[in-house]
Amino acid sequence: MAISIKSPSQVIKMREAGKILAKVHDELAKIIKPGITTEDINKAGEEIIRSFNAIPSFLNYEGYPASICVSVNDEVVHGIPNPYRVLKEGDIVSLDAGVIYEGFHSDAARTYGVGNISPEAALLIEVTRQSFFEGIKKAKAGNHLHEISAAIDDYIKPYGYGIVRELCGHGIGKNLHEDPEIPNFRQKSRGIKLQPGMTLAIEPMINLGSEEISCLDDDWTIVTDDASISAHYENTILITDGEPEILSLNI
Repeated sequence: MAISIKSPSQVIKMREAGKILAKVHDELAKIIKPGITTEDINKAGEEIIRSFNAIPSFLNYEGYPASICVSVNDEVVHGIPNPYRVLKEGDIVSLDAGVIYEGFHSDAARTYGVGNISPEAALLIEVTRQSFFEGIKKAKAGNHLHEISAAIDDYIKPYGYGIVRELCGHGIGKNLHEDPEIPNFRQKSRGIKLQPGMTLAIEPMINLGSEEISCLDDDWTIVTDDASISAHYENTILITDGEPEILSLNI
């Protein structure tokens, strides 16, 4: 396992990629409403990314045909935008996006309610988001990687939700996906020791029902097997000498 430690100059580029991506998500959040299509979201996201002289990480990545992954309701991740897929009142939609700035990637995801949503959907979205923040409490130099995994698991478990096991977080830098893999559930091993300069994409993917998932015939879209809704929350973070720095979130 080769885990890259970013130099100060590389961190500057990753920090800028993260700032751009945070702005992309902030702007996309404003257009989520009933009647918009998933392709509308994709087009808007790509326009915003390119307005910062950045490149969409996902477009043509391993053949993925869009700039923004738009996943609705029981779609966990990698939903392909479609001009005929119209968001409806009560839907939930997860937006996953990445930005390349001067050769370095950022990666982040958010889940939103469309109009008025059910209390159980709202709770799933909030718990998924909070599980990320519970996880990164352990993202400190000297701790071990799987302490993050355990913290996410421990927070989710009392709610009885399904934690997706076949997909996980990852290292990030010059490549969108780098070592190490970062599961969202408790592991038997401690994992690697965290060091300053590591950059990680932490991304809980949580289902209202079972953890079981399948891939649709498009070879991209991952859905829950029991048709339950799913939420996704992700940020790119930097391990420092102190608290982790969230690179892809405007605070």
